[in-house]
Amino acid sequence: MTRRAVSTGGAPAAIGPYSQGIVADGFLFSAGQAALDPQTGALVEGGIEPETERVLANLSAVLDAAGASWGDVVKTTIFLVDMADFATVNGIYGRFMTDPPPARSTVGVAALPKGARVEIEVVARVG
Repeated sequence: MTRRAVSTGGAPAAIGPYSQGIVADGFLFSAGQAALDPQTGALVEGGIEPETERVLANLSAVLDAAGASWGDVVKTTIFLVDMADFATVNGIYGRFMTDPPPARSTVGVAALPKGARVEIEVVARVG
């Protein structure tokens, strides 16, 4: 198996011992992306809507750096601190997905790094 790290300035730098993404055997496995501004590393302000937009923008940058797009995504996992945000996140998320949409899991969590309300990770076919 070959592994290649994916790194882009269009998404926040890793804040621990992990990669923004790893390509292995033709698949990209992204790290979970929170709503951190890639330039400052700060959590975007304004609530769940701007957070979700930033998360998906960060993931778009990781996908692009790996040579993939949203149409290549086969699985996503959404982590939410408050399941009451599900409908809002789902609406914004739906604008990024292509038909057929990827398989998805949504998980309620007690907390996320830096006080984020939403985090999303993807698995995508590359090439």
